[in-house]
Amino acid sequence: MRFQELGLLPELVSNAGYDAATPVQSKSIPAILNGRDILAGAQTGTGKTAAFILPVMQKLYAGTSIRSPRALVLAPTRELTAQVADSARRYGKGLGLKQTSIFGGVSYGGQFKAIKSGLDLVVATPGRLIDHLNQGSIDLSKVQTLILDEADRMLDMGFIRDIELVISKCHEKRQTLLFSATYNSAIKRLASKYLNNPVEVAVAKENTVAESVDQTFVHVDQHRKRELLTQLIGLNDMHQVLVFTKTKYGADKLAKALTGDGLPAVAMHGNKSQAQRTKALQRFKRGAARVMVATDVAARGLDIQKLPFVINFELPMVAEDYVHRIGRTGRAGEKGDAISFVCATEHRLMRDIQHLLKIRVEFEVADGFEPKIQFPVNKPKNKPQPRKHGKQSSRSRNSGDANFEQKKRTNNNRNHFRNESDPEKKNFQQVRAGPLQSTSEGDDRRKNREEQGPVSAYPNATKRKKSRTGKAKHWSDQPKQSAKQGGSQDRGNGFSPPKRKVVKRIMSAR
Repeated sequence: MRFQELGLLPELVSNAGYDAATPVQSKSIPAILNGRDILAGAQTGTGKTAAFILPVMQKLYAGTSIRSPRALVLAPTRELTAQVADSARRYGKGLGLKQTSIFGGVSYGGQFKAIKSGLDLVVATPGRLIDHLNQGSIDLSKVQTLILDEADRMLDMGFIRDIELVISKCHEKRQTLLFSATYNSAIKRLASKYLNNPVEVAVAKENTVAESVDQTFVHVDQHRKRELLTQLIGLNDMHQVLVFTKTKYGADKLAKALTGDGLPAVAMHGNKSQAQRTKALQRFKRGAARVMVATDVAARGLDIQKLPFVINFELPMVAEDYVHRIGRTGRAGEKGDAISFVCATEHRLMRDIQHLLKIRVEFEVADGFEPKIQFPVNKPKNKPQPRKHGKQSSRSRNSGDANFEQKKRTNNNRNHFRNESDPEKKNFQQVRAGPLQSTSEGDDRRKNREEQGPVSAYPNATKRKKSRTGKAKHWSDQPKQSAKQGGSQDRGNGFSPPKRKVVKRIMSAR
């Protein structure tokens, strides 16, 4: 559909400079002009900003200015707020409408001045707008058109209470528009609460990537990513390359390293002031910096015309952010390349992305950067066997007991000491051993045993003692104690095992 057929003013069509309308524009603009609530979900780069700004500007132009905001746009980030405000100024050129942007990171003075001068349209982030509401510097009771841009992102950032507070300050009979890159169940719940019989505009499947974006996944070790990035940009003579990292520190470090490699780079993240972020973006847009290294703060709302390359130096922690990252390229029908560096430790993040996009990824390997650490192989887990009920043999029960052998040895040791301390059992064993000796040599041995006392329970004790002290001293060589000396004749003919040995064996048995 052509833009002239959407019912917009010729001035707006001329200022927009579009000939053909995108699907989201052709479905949303007529419904907004008719006063209907909108719930729209579409891919990034499909013209959502023009889809709601153009009809809202036309409705404001048709109404009467009352020096209080009549339309409000809420956006999650400063960059997106500034982008929407710039689009509104460009589209509304020559219409005489007053608008401003309100976001953090800058002083309040200019915002106070703009609000007091009278406004028709306000584009703001929830946090700074709440500050103005608390100070009583802005009145939203006359807002009749409320737009929530990137509503899913605002929900993820925890702005739900701020959004509800802002909605309560607006006019009760308002028109509410929800635009988002993803169209999920959370957005539907929000719409059911605050939208009145909305027109649903879903021009793409949930969490999909534009067909104009060519995706490439490179398997490379983590410690070689920076070297590969330098060679990739330098050898292919790439310009205007947007690189994403996970952390702010990593963005600064990578930008400094690339600049040292002869590739001018700037960094953008949340720790930088708004002036620094704006300056870095302007340097990148005009070509003074070939590379801009950014965190996910630039994943949404960053509109750079004909941005050719997006590189994921590190995969995002949330799979949905991958869609928004690579959505910075391939916008408005232009071709774009999205390259992702994936190391072995990121296999789970890569698996989440594949599951989200419902695609099968084939990895490439750069020459000279063959990975040494491969992706882990997911082995099938053994299913637990069902427990058998009923009678079991003693052997199966014993085999299932991990401590059965240890218990058996412990009981044998205890029985051994009981036998040694019981003279009746000892004599019985000696009587049984007697008849087995049939030779004269056996009789001599038996006679020697009777004279020397019972045989030691530790036949190797002499060797062990000798190895420790070098003396062949045996505890059986000690003089026997008589009953008068406090000994006990009923304990194996005056013999009792050493207490030290008994204690040691008992402790080991426990």
